[in-house]
Amino acid sequence: MRAKDFLAIEQLTAGELASLIERAAQLKQRPFSASTSLANRTIALLFQKPSLRTRVSFEVGIQHLGGHCMYLSPAEVGLGEREAAADVGRVLSRYVDGLVARTYFHSDVEALAAASSVPVINGLSDRSHPCQILADLLTVHERFGRIEGLTIAYVGDGNNVTRSFIEAAPLAGFQLRVACPERYEPDPEAVAAARLADGDVEVGHDPVAAVRGADVIYTDAWFSMGQEAEREARAAVFPPFRVDEKLLSHASDHAIVMHCLPAHRGEEITEAVLDGPHSVVFDQAENRLHAQKALLAELFGGAG
Repeated sequence: MRAKDFLAIEQLTAGELASLIERAAQLKQRPFSASTSLANRTIALLFQKPSLRTRVSFEVGIQHLGGHCMYLSPAEVGLGEREAAADVGRVLSRYVDGLVARTYFHSDVEALAAASSVPVINGLSDRSHPCQILADLLTVHERFGRIEGLTIAYVGDGNNVTRSFIEAAPLAGFQLRVACPERYEPDPEAVAAARLADGDVEVGHDPVAAVRGADVIYTDAWFSMGQEAEREARAAVFPPFRVDEKLLSHASDHAIVMHCLPAHRGEEITEAVLDGPHSVVFDQAENRLHAQKALLAELFGGAG
């Protein structure tokens, strides 16, 4: 990779993205084949938001790569409140060999990376969720043997996951159709940048049109941590975008259904779909481990 940090999918070239997915697939088959990549190295997980998949997958992955993991909770650091993000980055750079940050604001991840002398990985921010998309594309590749030329339909909130998919579309060569309620569309600048890079990205307000003939249907929660005050307003406009069996019937017969979890069963997705034969949600969750191991091994130059 060209940069020492990994803050967004847009940092990658098409070749780098393909290489990470290929390496993740290899590590899934041979989990300890890069077991010296993080030898004698300590990676700190600096989290403002609680997590199941991000924390556990990184902790296990770091151990598989021969490293040591340290979890820093919001109460211990107070990122951006008790202490400025830049100062936290400067201090932790003197103790650890890398940082994984899970923050409310993307500006805090950027400040950490700018001030740190060690690699910083974006484990989630309000703008971007790049590690999730690495795992998602690995899952798609496993199911179809390719990513290029497929159609991925994203239905729901135009959030950080959506933006990372938009950034990935021109790199991986898939068509992305996004269907959101009005006023909840993804960042238009990200859409324009993807199209400028020859990305096939469509944004609309009709979920049926988005999923018609699609190979992949993807959804996410209608509101994220920090948006609880908007729950009532969102609950009034998002139900037509629920992924249920009726919506699924408009996709290809071979379509897979994805969700980055946690899911609010009965809201953005029904139990029948989440637990049904088209769902790959839990394979997708597992693949966080393998994709992040590939990223760590690449950043730290370990032999694969």
